[in-house]
Amino acid sequence: MVLLGIDIGSSSVKASILNGESGQIMGSSFYPKSEMTIVASQSGWAEQQPELWWENLKLAILEAKKLANVSGDDIVAIGISYQMHGLVLVDKNQNVLRPSIIWCDSRATEIGNKAFEQIGDQACLHSLLNSPGNFTASKLRWVKENEPSLYDKIDKMMLPGDYIAMRLTGEIKTTASGLSEGIFWDFRKNAVSDLVMDYYGFSKDLIPDLVETFGVQSGVTSAVAAELGLKAGTPVSYRAGDQPNNALSLNVLNPGEIAATAGTSGVVYGVSGEVKYDPQSRVNTFAHVNHSATANRLGVLLCINGTGILNSWINKNVGNKSFSYEQMNALAATVAAGSDGLSVLPFGNGAERVLGNKNIGAQFCGLDLNRHTQAHLFRAAQEGIVFSFKYGMEILKGIGIEAKVIRAGRANMFQSEIFRDTLATVSNVSIELYDTDGAAGAARGAGVGSGYYASFKEAFAGLKKLDLVEPKASEQERVGEAYQVWESNLKKIL
Repeated sequence: MVLLGIDIGSSSVKASILNGESGQIMGSSFYPKSEMTIVASQSGWAEQQPELWWENLKLAILEAKKLANVSGDDIVAIGISYQMHGLVLVDKNQNVLRPSIIWCDSRATEIGNKAFEQIGDQACLHSLLNSPGNFTASKLRWVKENEPSLYDKIDKMMLPGDYIAMRLTGEIKTTASGLSEGIFWDFRKNAVSDLVMDYYGFSKDLIPDLVETFGVQSGVTSAVAAELGLKAGTPVSYRAGDQPNNALSLNVLNPGEIAATAGTSGVVYGVSGEVKYDPQSRVNTFAHVNHSATANRLGVLLCINGTGILNSWINKNVGNKSFSYEQMNALAATVAAGSDGLSVLPFGNGAERVLGNKNIGAQFCGLDLNRHTQAHLFRAAQEGIVFSFKYGMEILKGIGIEAKVIRAGRANMFQSEIFRDTLATVSNVSIELYDTDGAAGAARGAGVGSGYYASFKEAFAGLKKLDLVEPKASEQERVGEAYQVWESNLKKIL
């Protein structure tokens, strides 16, 4: 038997077929082959047509099935991962009323900031664990204020994953985890937040019925089954936002476990067993996939905007695009840890929440024109990105998340030996590297939710560790000193 995992991104939509017994991907496809269109009709806006996700998903499912050489009868369950914080609105006939306002749209920032001030920071953080910020609830308020006639037609608001589940099953439902990422969830009451709903003037009728993150949520309709060659009634048994799902894909479920990614931006996602928050709101806290009223499992998300984008900038503007990333890494390896006193602060990709929403720009500190070379810049850039992760992990430690292990996919910056060795050494935590992604994680989640797997342990038995990176004791003093210099430079600028 096989499991179907779906990952709805803002660039593409991916579908993967997982062999339930071996845990290996049998076939995988994504559409479109070029990036999906994001419409920005005004500065700071970002919208996508939900129908675009659905049309590309159909193509991806059909191709993944063909590559895996399986029929719809072989698929026992479907899991969905999706881009977080988006807003989808439908009327009573399940017609989409407007394009989705997606995660990177910033139009509702001031609405959220005003709510944080007027509701009160302590009240927000105590109950919501976050500022309302530019999240889904604030985006819905923007529609209420700016498109009142459209707002009056809304039957239900949804997150992107809820929309895809609706298209598959004809039923509109959501999860506590999803509502928490939209800042609709009260963690003290374990219920939809009266605080947010009353302040923004929303009727609770707008919120879909709740289903468990893991569990048979609904089944594929006969019409969709016929169109996609699936079996009618195939259960949708898991859905989660992309970052919680990425953590799931790496088997990060328990307090002290951390999932990390380092693409254009970087994320450190730690799991906490306590309902706690950062008083300065430098990180976001959501219900993790296995959170429940009886067992707290909170995902605390730290985002660094300027990670891989710095390495890319260095490649273009210092290396003049004449080096591959492998060649850059080789040159960087000729320089000792600490980059001979050169520090790079990687915060050049906009305001950073981890810095209290300050936009300080990228900074090169201690640059000696007589001593430092391209190789020093290549190494210092990677070390600077690592040190920003370390800085954020200290914030996580302050709210009770003490890292025991870091898990990551062997992709993007984690392909660099310097990057991963420096991170393991400065944090004094082992790093486990895996070959997995969001669609594979969603497929495993579907297996748990449908009962195909009896436990998480069984679901992840087929997840193979590619590499284990241990802290280098011989480098800890030198790397630690370099971090102290880096942190001192950051504090001066802040």
